Amino acid sequence: MELFQSIERKNEPLAYRMRPKTLDEFAGQDHIVGKGRLLRRAIQADQLTSLIFYGPPGTGKTTLARIIANTTKSNFTTINAVLSGVKDLRDAIQLARERMDLYGHRTILFIDEVHRWNKSQQDALLPWVENGTVILIGATTENPYFEVNSALVSRSRIFQLKTLTNEDLLDVARFALTNKERGYGNYRITIEDGVLEHLAEVSNGDARTMLNALQLAVETTGEQFPPSPEETIHITMAIAEESIQQRVILYDKEGDYHFDIISAFIKSIRGSDPDGALYWLAKMIKAGENPNYIFRRLLISASEDIGLADPMALQVVESAAATFDRIGLPEGQFPLAQATLYLATAPKSNSTMAFFDAMEEVGARRDHEVPNHLKDGNRDKEGFGHGKGYLYPHAYRDHWIAQQYLPTGLQGRMFYQPSDQGYEASIRNEVLRKREIQLATVQEDTTPEILTNSPKSRKEDQWLQRTLSHQSQDLELLRNELFAPLTLLRHHRILVTDGRNRFLLWEGVRQVPEGGAYTIVPKKEDSEKITQEAMVLEASHRPVVIEGSLIDGVETLHTEGVQFEAIVGRNSWSRPLAQKKELMATLKLLTPQGVFMHSELIPSQSTRLSHILDGIELGLPYKNALELAEKEIYDDPKNSLVNWGVTQLEQICSEVIQELASPHEVSISERESIRKRHITPELAEHWLSPTSAYGKHLSDKERDELIKLIQNREVSWSNTLALIKIGRKS
Repeated sequence: MELFQSIERKNEPLAYRMRPKTLDEFAGQDHIVGKGRLLRRAIQADQLTSLIFYGPPGTGKTTLARIIANTTKSNFTTINAVLSGVKDLRDAIQLARERMDLYGHRTILFIDEVHRWNKSQQDALLPWVENGTVILIGATTENPYFEVNSALVSRSRIFQLKTLTNEDLLDVARFALTNKERGYGNYRITIEDGVLEHLAEVSNGDARTMLNALQLAVETTGEQFPPSPEETIHITMAIAEESIQQRVILYDKEGDYHFDIISAFIKSIRGSDPDGALYWLAKMIKAGENPNYIFRRLLISASEDIGLADPMALQVVESAAATFDRIGLPEGQFPLAQATLYLATAPKSNSTMAFFDAMEEVGARRDHEVPNHLKDGNRDKEGFGHGKGYLYPHAYRDHWIAQQYLPTGLQGRMFYQPSDQGYEASIRNEVLRKREIQLATVQEDTTPEILTNSPKSRKEDQWLQRTLSHQSQDLELLRNELFAPLTLLRHHRILVTDGRNRFLLWEGVRQVPEGGAYTIVPKKEDSEKITQEAMVLEASHRPVVIEGSLIDGVETLHTEGVQFEAIVGRNSWSRPLAQKKELMATLKLLTPQGVFMHSELIPSQSTRLSHILDGIELGLPYKNALELAEKEIYDDPKNSLVNWGVTQLEQICSEVIQELASPHEVSISERESIRKRHITPELAEHWLSPTSAYGKHLSDKERDELIKLIQNREVSWSNTLALIKIGRKS
């Protein structure tokens, strides 16, 4: 029996034999199945919800489903939508119900090419997904948002698989050549330099194409296959080229690739890249796209993207289209290329979009009446005075006179903004000059009427100032500053170094729902708070919380092999000069393209207590006492809490990057934050207690008098923040 299985396995296509059986064998798609990613965690925990895999052929959709089948404890049923219909679905559902009712076992239903089913067939699946009888895994090469019922899409998590990179394909080929059980590891094979790279390049991101070409090259070279133990199979570049002579252009005139490629074509024109435009044009023509469709898109681009920057663009495309109609293919490719190159190299302006601003104004607001002097005076000029006051432009110098053309309620509204490109640049100044004169003729009082007035309340004014300068606004600003430099995608991973900054953690969770947010907290109660707040989220979207010190948490992540596209933190180091080790360990978690963003409060550059006494008549002698205390506190070289600033931070970060031989660079900026602060008696007592840094340098009398002077005061409080960015060298 084993002999027949062995023979049967050898007769199977290499691409089928080499299908990965585990996630570790799976090539590419790190954005969804990399270590720590959402889908990988769900597969390993056997906690899958309904999924739809979407991507080009050969990217691993079916393979990933088979890996899930090998991993899950649930029953796994497969249906091919091309070969099966509603009857097969009913049979599968019936079996799933019996397994659930009799044994309590779940069923995962994998439907390959799910987009091939029509709406009624997909509708037949919906109730069983809805009530949990089956967990759906669908695979499709078409955009599920267009080709799969919206009800199914809304109940499924969508994962897009990307075309494999050349390096991914090389890994696939090397695995096939060395694997003894399923590949060619038992044979003596030598490969000329550059052969595998050529196969990877021509395979166009399709692992199946790569393996098929490799199989053809190996099994047709030599006298026989399998070869004798002494025989060596030598693959040359000529053999490789013959094995994969020409790839099929991936293009579907009614599918996603059609729209994606025409989009790339138009965007290349809009971006003034003639090389990109010609490439995408060639791909469309090679795949058999209708040239008339391409010309229609070129005509749109001539108005939308070029417009008045070059009014000739529209005529050039129209003439090229007419020429094409007369001569046809293949010679018609010349005017098609000419029109493409003209648009790609023309100056650009999208000022015609002003029309849609006017459309929005018409549709969104109340109807405005035509000004009286613009109305038609032929019918009722005498009765209603329509047209009275209209100034005939041709009767004036330069055939122009300033007068009102917009409705009265829209005076001052500007839709058209001339660009500074091409022909439009030559008319820009004239348009603006006339507009300025025209606006100056509008005699409209724009000063609003003051309807109410009340005397100010000092207490209320203080309360409003405290409200306006509330800490939450400072934190919101800081959050924006830390996240703005990060180019986060949904599948990225982010580490918030201290989970007690939950306003940063939850922002990270929002921005990377498919990748994963991680954080480190020092105490169990901190972890419990995050866990409690995360209960409103789906289990797969909740952050991963690691308890312990920063260095312990970082070491745990190193052990798990998780790396991050972004690391964000705030005031993680109270003594940054003494915590170089933590920074070094943390930066090791960054991917090569990752960004580290951190904010540190600089105590030595923030408001000091002596500043509070400015302007207080009785405060001068105590101000001197505070300044002496502050000199001892801030000038103490052993006090690592305050004996540092931006210069020292830059030095530490640069040393760490140098020691790590990291491809990153550091930049640090300072920002001053000023807000109103109310000094309560409790806060004054805390600052000046006998055990505090200040209290140790003051007498009891000085302490008591100072507390009386500063308590219950509203002061402007200044903090200086260092914003640290460590990112890839530009």
